[in-house]
Amino acid sequence: MGANLARNLARNGYTVALHNRTQAKTDDLLAKHGGDGNFVRTETLEEFVAALERPRRVLVMVKAGAPVDAVIEQLVPLLEEGDIIIDGGNSLYLDTIRREKELSAKGLHFVGVGVSGGEEGALNGPSIMPGGSKESYASLGPMLEKISAKYNGEPCCAWIETDGAGHFVKMVHNGIEYADMQVIGEAYELLRSGAGIEPAEQAEIFRQWNTGQLNSFLIEITAEVLAHTDAKTGKPFVDVVVDSAGQKGTGRWTVIAALELGSPVTGIAESVFARGLSSQRDQRAVAEQTLVAGTEDVDVPESFVDDVRQALYASKLVSYAQGLDMLNLAGKQYDWDLKLDRIASLWRAGCIIRAELLDDIMQAYAPGNEPENLLFAPAFAKAIGDAVPAWRRVVATAARLGIPTPVFSSSLAYYDGLRRDRLPAALTQGLRDLFGAHTYHRIDGEGTFHTLWGEDKSEIEAVDTH
Repeated sequence: MGANLARNLARNGYTVALHNRTQAKTDDLLAKHGGDGNFVRTETLEEFVAALERPRRVLVMVKAGAPVDAVIEQLVPLLEEGDIIIDGGNSLYLDTIRREKELSAKGLHFVGVGVSGGEEGALNGPSIMPGGSKESYASLGPMLEKISAKYNGEPCCAWIETDGAGHFVKMVHNGIEYADMQVIGEAYELLRSGAGIEPAEQAEIFRQWNTGQLNSFLIEITAEVLAHTDAKTGKPFVDVVVDSAGQKGTGRWTVIAALELGSPVTGIAESVFARGLSSQRDQRAVAEQTLVAGTEDVDVPESFVDDVRQALYASKLVSYAQGLDMLNLAGKQYDWDLKLDRIASLWRAGCIIRAELLDDIMQAYAPGNEPENLLFAPAFAKAIGDAVPAWRRVVATAARLGIPTPVFSSSLAYYDGLRRDRLPAALTQGLRDLFGAHTYHRIDGEGTFHTLWGEDKSEIEAVDTH
């Protein structure tokens, strides 16, 4: 992605100085793509920094974690007040907050930039989510907006907020991406194992779905993958791929951050756990021979395909709702004024989760209309309400057939948890009060109470220890 971002900048008229720890990589890029624009070849960091105009804008594209700190340590002695270090990798937002604070004390700007779109997006126009100071964006913004993806002529790049906000938003984007891919996989498995529809036929179904409310990049490429035939065996491509999904960490970080914020991102969490389960191949092999399925024979009607479509759309809405709610909570926690309509606008092109429904999400969060939860916006409340009967049929059928649908199921449970008048949390709090004197509130008055369970079970007012 670093090489392609450099090429993108050069194609857009910027002179780009290049430096890599391995000189051969720089020379290889110049040999293959030197015609993309004006590049300056440098062999040392000193030479690299000297080639940059003031304020210097240094884009770092290395693996998250210690490598970023190592590069910063090498750069700082060579830079001057007002220069900008830009981290375009998938760094943990907490690291970005720390780095911004440390470099600010030295008179330098540090900008954590979320970049989505993979290698192709980096070259042709990614979705860009910059954090950092407003002052740094005044210098960086025009450049980043120029190389970003465009949606109806509008750049998919805008200042997010201070310090780690850009990387936080990119992290949540990736969390939604995890859930999105998992529900697509669940839909595929339901159509295959439940309805007996083979991959090539499913490719046509997904292509058709991509013309309606499910229109999105991930649905588009799902059709492409399902249509692909393995040249070596002649089998459907998906049948020769090991069913173990990898992960690089941003989905896991999203779940950890959500736990710390108290944000119920159940669909995203289940998608991360589903990847973990898929990787436990030894245990799965034993379970296949050991555990009883207890499944039922189910007469799957032709309407099941459309039921799956509706369940997929509803679950997809929940993943967006959970991600955006998490952003709301993070804004309060870190004092970020996160504009959800603006964030949705950045995801409309260039990024992996680009989808038609993002226009509707922008409208839902237009100033003055912001719902407390995406699902409460009138258009989405109706859309998901219309899908609920099909959603319930799909989840029930999956359970009877023994087909795991962790995100379909947990997303429906989240929906039901939101709308229910009473939850069993009342019993949970009663249990906590009995074994740990954690207190409780009453529905019929103000105050905090504790029952003397080990004595006469009378109730007393107490200090809140929730």
